[in-house]
Amino acid sequence: MDTNSLQQYVNEPTRGNNILDLVMTTTDFSINGLEVTDKISDHQMIDFTLEVQDPYTRTQHKLVLNYKQANFELIKEELGSHNYEVLMSNKNAEECYMILKEKIATATEHHIPRKRIRPTNNPPWFSQEIKHLINARQHSYRRLKRYQTEPHRQEHIHACRAVRRTKKSTKRNKEITVAAQAKTNPKSFYKYVNDRRLKRDTIGPLIDSEGST
Repeated sequence: MDTNSLQQYVNEPTRGNNILDLVMTTTDFSINGLEVTDKISDHQMIDFTLEVQDPYTRTQHKLVLNYKQANFELIKEELGSHNYEVLMSNKNAEECYMILKEKIATATEHHIPRKRIRPTNNPPWFSQEIKHLINARQHSYRRLKRYQTEPHRQEHIHACRAVRRTKKSTKRNKEITVAAQAKTNPKSFYKYVNDRRLKRDTIGPLIDSEGST
């Protein structure tokens, strides 16, 4: 569980004196109101509420940090102005981490402006050419539904093939370019890799359920 940053929430026996039914999540999720209730066959039933953010919910715009306009000298000055020896005196690892996190967040808020961007679910290799071809495919489909003729069917087939062919070649060219720049531009390489990952690694809790670090 620690390797994958998972947290287990069931602390009561679910079959006899054993905990056989588990509820594990990463720190991205929130488990509320977990209860071990009545039996179903020879196992106890686990009742809980899982709070997650809808991944398909899109907002008009979102605010992100504009690092190009950041004042890193003032950030270093503000972070260096704190007496961490006093702040972290008699604190455990979790409390020290939270203090440092709060100081960094405060300095970031003070000295890095935000900019408004429009979110998109398009992959990084998506281009205007692909967008135009998709629109053409949709128009050809509407004409095919309306007229139901062989020329319109062939037109739609060619439009579908053009979209698939262009998507494939554009994606391949993008990946070749990113791979070629892996050493000279590693930031772009890892951004492309991380954007394709279905699961993001997160930092797990510094203290487990037994209070050990």
